[in-house]
Amino acid sequence: MGHVEIPETDISGPVGLRGAPRPRTAASRNRTAALEQLWRAPTAQRDPAGRVPARRKPVDRASVGALTDLVALAGPAWLLLHLGEQPRPWLAAAVAGLLWTGLRGARGRYADPVRAEPGGAFGALGDWLVLLGVLAVLHAAAGGSVDPATAVVAVAPGLLVATAVEGLRHWPWTGRRGRAVRKVLLVGEAAGLDRAAELLNSRTDHVYQLVAAIPVGPERPGFENMQVPGRLASSPADDDVTTVLGGAYAHDADLVLVAPGPQLTGDRLRRLGWGLHDAGVALCVVSELSGIAAGRVRPVTAAGLTLLHIAPPLRGGPQGVLKAALDRGGALFGLLVLSPLLLAVALCVRFSSRGPVFHRQVRQGQHNRPFTMWKFRTMVADAEARKEQLTEANEVDGPLFKMRQDPRVTPVGRTLRRTSIDELPQLFNVLLGQMSLVGPRPPLPEEASRYDEREGRRLAVKPGLTGLWQVSGRSDLSWQETVSLDLWYVDNWSVATDMGLLARTVRAVTDGRGAY
Repeated sequence: MGHVEIPETDISGPVGLRGAPRPRTAASRNRTAALEQLWRAPTAQRDPAGRVPARRKPVDRASVGALTDLVALAGPAWLLLHLGEQPRPWLAAAVAGLLWTGLRGARGRYADPVRAEPGGAFGALGDWLVLLGVLAVLHAAAGGSVDPATAVVAVAPGLLVATAVEGLRHWPWTGRRGRAVRKVLLVGEAAGLDRAAELLNSRTDHVYQLVAAIPVGPERPGFENMQVPGRLASSPADDDVTTVLGGAYAHDADLVLVAPGPQLTGDRLRRLGWGLHDAGVALCVVSELSGIAAGRVRPVTAAGLTLLHIAPPLRGGPQGVLKAALDRGGALFGLLVLSPLLLAVALCVRFSSRGPVFHRQVRQGQHNRPFTMWKFRTMVADAEARKEQLTEANEVDGPLFKMRQDPRVTPVGRTLRRTSIDELPQLFNVLLGQMSLVGPRPPLPEEASRYDEREGRRLAVKPGLTGLWQVSGRSDLSWQETVSLDLWYVDNWSVATDMGLLARTVRAVTDGRGAY
């Protein structure tokens, strides 16, 4: 039998030893009846003395998304059609805007990010192409006089805004600022609780705040840093629901996160879900899957089973072609725009210390193929020869070598590293197709030779000028944290996530944390 500690109730006597399943006696049955009377679903009410202030009404994301798409397409469309002296520009822009929002709404683009139909940037491009087809049919049927080329240009800004919004909307933002925090009560067996608690507490790029846990089964050491308001017995009990509801109410949890196991699955989990939903408390079940983006998971039911279909990682196809085009185009544009800065930096490096302007280094690229990577030189000319003398001073684990105060770095080089300007010559590598704008960092041959199978998966895609680890702490991260971030990108990348990462790179470079 489970039990729960209830604050400020009129139940006299001790509720029971904390965390110990108790045998059923007449006294315990009476106590269970009293608990059920207090916490019975769906009429269970929170103690008025501990009532939580009303939460701010959440923003209607569907309405905001639809309004953003409508304004982003109709506004520029009207302006461009008006400047092009097209007939009735306001009517054409309004029709295009309404069709755009209606089409994207019908395809589930404004749904909750977890439940939305996957698509990302390429989904927005597909929607836009469908819009062009619909507009072409309407233009032919109505005998419109709008120039088709002008019309295509007029609706292009809507695609750009939708693509950027999709990238920002589906990306797991770092930190909890600006988001409603979900207070979580963990329920499950010890091993599942340990795993879920460790992962939830080790990251801040989510909205789940762990407030308490209810273990299942006999008491065992652990949970020292966790509130444990009760415990469920190893086998199903009549008071499973009241125990979990009591813990949720006592800690103001609005979500119960269940880590299923041999003692908590099947019919027991379903009955627990009935009680929680009847009481208005949300239920979520932890999956053994990890490192898989929600857009790649599609739930289906068959023969009473809930099945999760996992889409394979992107390795080619239309998104691969689009990524390659954006890489080459972005690199060429960046080299042209930044050419004055590149020239100024080259002169500073050349005259500040003896040695070449560029540092060329062999790195391992996609599928472990070597290539020559270019950087502005930030160290003294004999830096590689002096590296072996500094091996003992390495400040990171794994095959990487990093020092915060590396004596080989020149004064100009220190500034270049902090601002990441020393990496800009790698735009040439991107232009040559050896690298991508976004991806894992390319390792040295001696580092790659020490990779295990898990770490070697980082080389399944092209290395990048920037990536997930660069915007998540850079050199302040441990080696295993870096590998985990890179593997997430390798398995879940999309053009939308690339655009989101490029936007976040600007903030990371400005911040400068972890760059040395």
